[in-house]
Amino acid sequence: MPDSSPFRVWLAQRPPAAGAAVMATGIVSVGLHLTDHETLSRVVLAIACAAWLALASDFVVRLLREPSRWIAEAGTPGALTGVAATTVLGTRFSALGWQPLAEALLALAVVLWPGLLVLVVRRCRRPMPGAVFLSCVATEGLAVLGATLARSQDTAWLAHTALVLFWLGLALYVFALTCFEPREVIEGHGDHWIAGGALAIAALAGAKLIDAGNAGTYLWNNDDSAALHTVTILLLVLDLCWYAVLLAAELAWPRLGYDVRRWATVFPMGMTAAALLSVGVAAGIPGSRSPGEALLWVAVVAWLAVAAGALADARAELRAAR
Repeated sequence: MPDSSPFRVWLAQRPPAAGAAVMATGIVSVGLHLTDHETLSRVVLAIACAAWLALASDFVVRLLREPSRWIAEAGTPGALTGVAATTVLGTRFSALGWQPLAEALLALAVVLWPGLLVLVVRRCRRPMPGAVFLSCVATEGLAVLGATLARSQDTAWLAHTALVLFWLGLALYVFALTCFEPREVIEGHGDHWIAGGALAIAALAGAKLIDAGNAGTYLWNNDDSAALHTVTILLLVLDLCWYAVLLAAELAWPRLGYDVRRWATVFPMGMTAAALLSVGVAAGIPGSRSPGEALLWVAVVAWLAVAAGALADARAELRAAR
């Protein structure tokens, strides 16, 4: 596609945080799969894949043609949306039984993760917006996909590696919390929801690790298993508390205009639903499916609203570019 095309110009103007659109769409697809809406899940997955391919191509173009800009953007928390989005898609592909593709996405995410993580963490200074929690999200995303593949392929070393990433992600959450500006809860433009979403993906990682331990291969002793169960349930409870606080803040201080960072609101909503559904099964929490489904449909409505805003914004920008 020529560089002068309106779409190419529009795509080149997307900030790194635009990767949250793939994260949000991918996790909605995962949630729909968990609630047996398979056809709708695959339709949403196709949208996520198209967005991922578009953003990935722009990522490569920027690296080759504008390396100074690429380096500058790589040090922002939004750059880690690329890692997180890749792991979310990999997890969904694994659920489809497409293990080689899921493995390839895990390998790609692993290659991108350490360099971007170091760049981002080194530049984190208080006060920071909610995007600072993406260091935790990206790391826990690797844990989720690693544990998912370990479960499907009965691979002990991958499960143990995922467990290390799980604990590292929690350490990064604590670090991010020290940098987070609390006023973002009432002033943020969408990415402040990642403060809760990071706990949700950590809880999902815990559920996947529990599942891997139940697959037949001996992975954790009784004490380790009990600790993993306890921490996973605690993470889910803390995430639900964050959800209630953030939702109350949205109602008290409405922010209705479209902003690309609103995709970072949809992602935690969808991730909370997926975590509740998954932890409920893995940890044997009775009655968790109904509230999990309810939260999923809230996320679907939010996804539709943000998607409508994104399309209207894109249409206006493309018209201006022409």
